[in-house]
Amino acid sequence: MAPWLRFAGCVLIVAVLYWAQAVLVPIALAILITFVLSRPVMFLQRWIGRLPAVLVVVLLVFTGLGLAAWGAATQVSHLAEDLPRYRANIRQKISDVRGVSRGGSVEQVQQTVKEIQDQIAAPASPSGNAGEPVIVQSRKVSSLTDFPSWLGPALGPLSTAGFVAALVIFMLLEREELRGRIFSLVGRGHLAVTTKAFDEAAGRVSRQLLMQTLVNAIYGSAVGIGLWWIGVPYPLLWAALGAALRFVPYLGPIAAAAGPILISLAALSGWTKPLSVVGLFLALELFTNLVLETVLYAGAAGVSQVALLVAVGTWTWLWGSVGLLLATPLTVCLVVLGKHVPGFDFLSTLMADSPALSPDVSYYQRLLARDQSEAAEIVQRHLASQPMETVYDALMLPALNYAERDRIEGRLSEEDEQTVTEQTRELLGDVERFQSTLPPAEASEKETTGTPLEDTASRIPVDVLGYPANGQADAIALQMLTQLVDADAIRLDVTSARLLSSEVIDLVRTTGARLVCIADLPPSPPSKTRYLVRKLRATVPEVKILVGRWAPAELADEDRTSLLDAGANHVATTLLETRDQLLILAAHELQLPERETPAAKVAG
Repeated sequence: MAPWLRFAGCVLIVAVLYWAQAVLVPIALAILITFVLSRPVMFLQRWIGRLPAVLVVVLLVFTGLGLAAWGAATQVSHLAEDLPRYRANIRQKISDVRGVSRGGSVEQVQQTVKEIQDQIAAPASPSGNAGEPVIVQSRKVSSLTDFPSWLGPALGPLSTAGFVAALVIFMLLEREELRGRIFSLVGRGHLAVTTKAFDEAAGRVSRQLLMQTLVNAIYGSAVGIGLWWIGVPYPLLWAALGAALRFVPYLGPIAAAAGPILISLAALSGWTKPLSVVGLFLALELFTNLVLETVLYAGAAGVSQVALLVAVGTWTWLWGSVGLLLATPLTVCLVVLGKHVPGFDFLSTLMADSPALSPDVSYYQRLLARDQSEAAEIVQRHLASQPMETVYDALMLPALNYAERDRIEGRLSEEDEQTVTEQTRELLGDVERFQSTLPPAEASEKETTGTPLEDTASRIPVDVLGYPANGQADAIALQMLTQLVDADAIRLDVTSARLLSSEVIDLVRTTGARLVCIADLPPSPPSKTRYLVRKLRATVPEVKILVGRWAPAELADEDRTSLLDAGANHVATTLLETRDQLLILAAHELQLPERETPAAKVAG
């Protein structure tokens, strides 16, 4: 699909959501309530049947919501009647505030503002008509047709609630039929994807709502108990509003705290108790965010915080206060849609809470941006949670592979590839310094598990000749291998990448090397390495040859038989595999009994 068509489709969808909100908002509310009530209905219908179960559950839920709304409205009306009794307390607090500001800069600002207001309110000329009286006339209701003008605001929410209740009843009664119609609409070829999307969306939304209800109930109970202990009037009202408003992302907790704080300022004498109310809400908010939400439903929605904040603003703009309430469930459904439906995967990439880039790709991207500091932070985070020997295969080598791939495919210049290589060489020094700071116990353990040779006191290291086949990237990879092997068991001598194949063969003959390790990073073709292996096998048949085609899974060679047929003893795809094979070959050279290598332990 062309980009402009996709953009036009998105604009059309947003326009429909905005202009059809009178119909879509009740439907969205009904679907959300149906998700929540489906499990209780399924539980009850085993004993009393589907129709009675649906009617009982819907009647209880909507009756409870109606009673709660009626109770809240009654409490608010009583509160409004009590407000005149708090006038003296309010005047006293205003007097206290003015006393603090009297004689200071605040009073000067107030005086300046008052003078400006007096000048604006002054009449423009003596002939003006500012003193003329304003006549207000009332209009009688002359017919029954004028009733909707004052009855409409009351009937609007009631009619919407009735429509939602009716939709919920019929959706619960025909949920299997509706599900079958949706599956038939998407086609039989997409049944598996649609089923997974439905199950995941229902599971995420149900779990998020259930856990949030539990968190809000605990929060509301704590608010009620705390306000009752402090002495704030109507603690049950503020507890219920606090629990309900926390369903609204971000703005709900602020609105829940504003009412009790204002009432405490008006109703309670002094400043100690109002400040205690402020402290109560701050402590509860910290406890709820850092403890309850983290333990009970951290990541339940599967949406990143930034994406959720943007979604809250968007749905509020589209559907008002109802959109603010529905923002989280609707965004969860969009993330699931992007995860399972081709063409909408950008939604999952933009909104999901999973990392958009894998660590190796993120590390490579930072090197491309020449941000070596953040690349070093990625390495440090890996070293803090993973064994140090895995950092090369997990982060640093893939960056060299990606740079070579992009250079071969024309997306990266040779200069940029060289920059990535040089930055990796410098970061390799940071890893070496980190290794030198390891505690002695950890270092000795690494030495013990890193070699299969037995006599660590009297053994002689085996010389290995390392040859970088294609340039500096291969040489850096061999330098990583040098840090992995035990220096007491293996002495790796890395040659220059500029040597010709004949020069490498002469060097093997001159030094008498029995082990040769050739580094040749994919995705470059192994033709040069294959030629060198064949020549080495023909001229120095006793030498052991190990080829390192080190790369992540997506760039690794699918077939290694060509190198093995040319005469290589082993072809490895990771540095750790190469290290273990070098240790095994070294044990054969010294004719010592083999011990289990770390890779064999992991495989076992």
